[in-house]
Amino acid sequence: MMQSETQNLKPAATQPAPDRGFVLVVDDEEQNRSLLRDPLEARGYEIAEAENGLQALEKVAGRPPDVILLDLMMPKMDGFEVCRRLKKDSKTAHIPILMATALSERKERLMGIQAGANDFLTKPIDIQDVILRVDNAVYAKQLHDQLQVEQEKSEQLLLSILPKPIAERMKNGETNIADSYPDVTVLLADLVGFTSLSAHIGPEQIVQLLNEIFSAFDLLAEKHGLETIKTIGDAYMVAGGISFPRPDHAEASAELAINLREEIERLNQQYNTSVRLRIGICTGPVVAGVIGCRRFAYDLWGETVNLACCLEATGEAGKIQIAESTYERLKHKYHFEPKHSIDVKGHDPFSAYWLDKRT
Repeated sequence: MMQSETQNLKPAATQPAPDRGFVLVVDDEEQNRSLLRDPLEARGYEIAEAENGLQALEKVAGRPPDVILLDLMMPKMDGFEVCRRLKKDSKTAHIPILMATALSERKERLMGIQAGANDFLTKPIDIQDVILRVDNAVYAKQLHDQLQVEQEKSEQLLLSILPKPIAERMKNGETNIADSYPDVTVLLADLVGFTSLSAHIGPEQIVQLLNEIFSAFDLLAEKHGLETIKTIGDAYMVAGGISFPRPDHAEASAELAINLREEIERLNQQYNTSVRLRIGICTGPVVAGVIGCRRFAYDLWGETVNLACCLEATGEAGKIQIAESTYERLKHKYHFEPKHSIDVKGHDPFSAYWLDKRT
């Protein structure tokens, strides 16, 4: 049981003054709870009380405190079991637990350490000691919470520039990420007319319009289960079949291309502009990986990527040009214009098709 001695309640000058914290006092004796509650409330803490271990677990589940003052000997469930249960749960494992035990009871202290106790309150209870230890525990908890917030921000930033599976691998310690994918569809879209438009509007308007366009593209890519790879100026690259393998990535890419074209028409009507999309799509093997040590970039390489770029560059504004490898996947599901040949410098001639609409 918790006891008390009369002590000077003036805090030490070197003690950090934490922000107002929330403390749970767990003891089956109301008198012991009040002996801890009153000086802590005078210190500015918000106090909750539990009469036994089961009630303590219920209160923690309802609202996790910043620190728990936990008596050992209680009915229904002792302090050791309460501590073990809280430390096994990832949602509550970080909450500091201060166990009340007698200094001479070495066995109890060892059992408390094994259960996961963060600190101990020595019986008979020294109120000044309690205040100092609670102050330190709450301060440590608040630092932990701040660290968690910053870590979540860092993870969100990483997810904004890398596919989720790649970001997870980097978080787990992988440094050289490179993968070969035998069957991927790459889509490259370029904004035709945006360069001339940007010559007549301010830089803030340029960035704002590009942000709106590519944000809308990102949502559409996510809707179709495809991965946004990068933007290059006013060009946009997407791939299907890498982060989350799927057999219909060519069809999903074709649907995305049609939706991107529709989205540009919608934005043209909204802003009274005349920007159009030129799209190239190719299916085949690629190499994917992360490059950079300070600024990470996830990119694709290989002949499939080169062909997608050629198809986009030789395409026509407002049209979708696809490679024969993609055509073979889609020929029974979409209308196409007759096959034609593309001859570009540095590459053997190859066949391509204009994708029209779904049959």
